[in-house]
Amino acid sequence: MKIVFLDRDTLSPQTRLRKPGFPHQMQLFGQTTAEQVSERIADADVVITNKVKLTRQSLEAAPKLRLVVVAATGTDNVDLGASRERGIVVSNIRNYAGNTVPEHTFALIFALRRSLCAYQESVKKGRWQESGQFCYFDYPIRDLAGATLGVIGDGALGQAVAATGRAIGMRVLFAGFKGRSDQGVLYTPFERCLAESDILTLHCPLTPETHHMIGPAEFALMKRRPLLINTARGGLVDENAVGPALEAGQISGAGFDVVSVEPPPSGHPFIKLLERPDFVLTPHVAWASDEAVQGLADQLIDNVEAFVRGQPVNVV
Repeated sequence: MKIVFLDRDTLSPQTRLRKPGFPHQMQLFGQTTAEQVSERIADADVVITNKVKLTRQSLEAAPKLRLVVVAATGTDNVDLGASRERGIVVSNIRNYAGNTVPEHTFALIFALRRSLCAYQESVKKGRWQESGQFCYFDYPIRDLAGATLGVIGDGALGQAVAATGRAIGMRVLFAGFKGRSDQGVLYTPFERCLAESDILTLHCPLTPETHHMIGPAEFALMKRRPLLINTARGGLVDENAVGPALEAGQISGAGFDVVSVEPPPSGHPFIKLLERPDFVLTPHVAWASDEAVQGLADQLIDNVEAFVRGQPVNVV
C-alpha cells in the first residue's frame, strides 16, 4: 500500500510520525503545489493532506486512491462530492485541540483586553522611564469577570472556550444560526448575541452558509464594542471590513489566528493593521502546541490503520 503525505512540513519538525503497522511504502513531501498534486498522488492508495487541495481533477488522476486522511478537522480543501462518487473514504482529525485552541483564544482575549502588546511595545520605546512614576495608563485595561462572552459555534472547542469563560466569571451566550430564532433557550439569536457581547469568539466551520458571516452589517449591530476573536477559519469574517470597524469604534479590538489566504499577501488588509495596539495577528498556530500536534499525528496514523483493518473511523 502506498501512502503519500503531501505537506509534511505543516506538522512541526519535532512531531514523530510513526510507521503504520502493516506493509506499506510512505512518501513524504514537505510541500506540494497545486500543479504537483496529480502527479504525486497518481499511484497512491492513501493520501494525507493538511492544507493542500484535492480537487475533482486531481482525484480523477488517482485511480487507486481509496482513502484521504485530512491532517486537520476542517475538510474544505477536499472535494467531498467527487470523493463520494469515487467511493473514496475521507477521514479527519477530531478532538485533538481541546486545550490548545481554547488556550490560544484566551491568550488573544487577555492580550487585547489588558493591552499587553501595546504596553510591551511602549516599554520597549522608553515610555516607562518617560512617565516618571511606577506605572502609566496609556492603554485600556478591562477585567473579564462580569463581561459577556458570545460564542459562535457550539462544538467541542466552543464548549471548552465557554467553560473557561464561566470559570473566569463571564456570562456566556451561544449564538444561534444566523437568520434563525427558533433554536430554543440554549441559544441566543445571532443578532442579539452580537449586540450583547463584550467578546465575540468564532468556533464554527467554514461553509457556504458561514462565509463572511461577520461583515459591515454585523459590525453595525455590535453595540458594546466587543473584541472579535477568530481562531477558526479566515473566511468567516469579511477581512476588508475589520479595519473600518476598528476605525469607527464598532469593535474595541480584533485578534485573528486565521486568514482567508495563508500566508496573507503583502497587500492584505490585515498587514496594514499590524501597528495598531488593538489588533493582534498570529500565524495560524492556535492548534499547534507540541502536545496537540503529536496527538494529531498519532490519530492520523490511527485513521489509516483503522481503514486497513476494514473499520474506518472519523469518516466525514
